Amino acid sequence: MIADLNQLSSRQSQLLSQWLPDAEVVKDHSWGLVGTTVLELRARGGSYIAKAGDDRDVHLAREIAAHRQWLGPWTSIGRAPSLVHADEEAKLLVTTFQPGELVQGTEYEHSADTYRQAGELLARFHAQLAVTDGGEFETRQKDETLAWLSAPHRIAPDRVARLTEVVDGWPAPPSVTVPTHGDWGPRNWVVHDDRVSIIDFGRADRRPAATDFARLTARQFRTAPALEEAFLAGYGNDPREPAAWLRLKIREAVGTAAWAYKVGDEEFEQQGHRMIAEVIRDL
Repeated sequence: MIADLNQLSSRQSQLLSQWLPDAEVVKDHSWGLVGTTVLELRARGGSYIAKAGDDRDVHLAREIAAHRQWLGPWTSIGRAPSLVHADEEAKLLVTTFQPGELVQGTEYEHSADTYRQAGELLARFHAQLAVTDGGEFETRQKDETLAWLSAPHRIAPDRVARLTEVVDGWPAPPSVTVPTHGDWGPRNWVVHDDRVSIIDFGRADRRPAATDFARLTARQFRTAPALEEAFLAGYGNDPREPAAWLRLKIREAVGTAAWAYKVGDEEFEQQGHRMIAEVIRDL
C-alpha cells in the first residue's frame, strides 16, 4: 500500500497502514492547488476517504474538529461522511466515503431542488449552536482583509487605496456565530439518489451564518435568482444584514483575488477581481 501512497509523509503512511492495512487506492481526488492529498480507498470491503496535509496545512485540524463536534445533524441522517480515524499531529484523517456525484459542473448545479435541499441542510447545521462573540469575528475579518490588501496581488492600485480606506474604518460589533462550513457551494455537495449530501470540512469554524451565503451569492445566485429563492425557502430566513453583509463581501472579494493569485488559479482570481468591481460600486 505504501508504494501507492507516496504523496504522504512516512508517518502518515505508517498510520494509514495500521488503520487500514488492506487499503488500495481507487482514485486521487486531490485538487493540486494546495498541499492536501485526498484519496479514495477500498478496504475491509468498504470505501473510505483519506485526507493528509503537508507541513503548511492549516485545514486538517479544522476538519477533524468539525467531525468530532458538529457533523451530527448530517451524519445522523446519512448526509455527510463519518469520522473513522484521525491524528491531528500527523495531519491525517480517514472517513467513510460519501457516495454521489459532485454537483458542480452537472445538471444538478442548475436544479432548484438541489438548492432547496442545501438550504435545509445548512439550517440544520447552523441551528445546533449560537454564541455571541465580543467583536472577535469582525476584528479578525478587518485584519485579514487589510493583510490581503498588503500582500502580493494584482488588484489595481486605485482600488487598493479605496478599499484600504474603507476597511480601516470598519467597526467591530459583536456577532452571533454558529458552526459554518466555510466553503458552502456545489463543489462540496454531492447527489446520490436525488439526495444532496455534504463533503469537505477543512474551512469549518464558528462564524456568522451569513458567511455560508457568500460564495453562492458571488457565483450561482448572480445569474439565477430562482436558485437563491429555492435556497432561502429551504433555509427558512435570510441572515444577511446589509452593513455586515457589505463588509463580508469586501473581505470575500479581496481574499479571493489575492489568494487565487498566490496559488496560481487564474480563473478564480478573475472571479475575485469581478467581485471587487461589484463591491466598489456598492460603496
